Amino acid sequence: MSATSNASSTVEQLVVKHQPRLKAFIRRRVTRKEDAEDILQDVLCQFAKTLETTMNPIEHVAAWLYRSARNAIINHGAKKRETLISARHNGEDGDEMLSDFLEVALDADASASPEAEYLRSLVWTALESALLELPREQREAFELTELEGLPVKDISQATGTPVNTLLSRKRYAVLHLRKRLAGLYEEFN
Repeated sequence: MSATSNASSTVEQLVVKHQPRLKAFIRRRVTRKEDAEDILQDVLCQFAKTLETTMNPIEHVAAWLYRSARNAIINHGAKKRETLISARHNGEDGDEMLSDFLEVALDADASASPEAEYLRSLVWTALESALLELPREQREAFELTELEGLPVKDISQATGTPVNTLLSRKRYAVLHLRKRLAGLYEEFN
């Protein structure tokens, strides 16, 4: 077996090993399935290219993949936020509304316009105020999963709280935030 085919085999094995969990990680953070597929493909192509062209091996493959995926998600979101909140009016789902708010709040683009920065500060103020109204457990479940991007299973293992309890707390937080932020959202549409 040649060195090239051996390297190709190694890349293929690593992709097969990490692809399902990486795909799920991306899918939870992107609203459209097609966008998740594109991001996954980009990350895996970048991974293969990096393995083929670098002299230094990647020591922690999973960490590299997840960091690259997170960066790709952020970059993808920045491209979509050229118009900060889309012009969707009727039939808006509450999860999409909350997702839009989080995208705006978490966008720390240094080149953002003054209007975008003002909108971002309004969203953060409203979000922080609504989060402070929640019981501590619900607030923490929401912040850890949505703002920090931690998987529920990891939080469960770290805190000893059952996964279903964490999901329930997050759900109550989401319901509260939807209700509290709906008026602000309507102002922007």
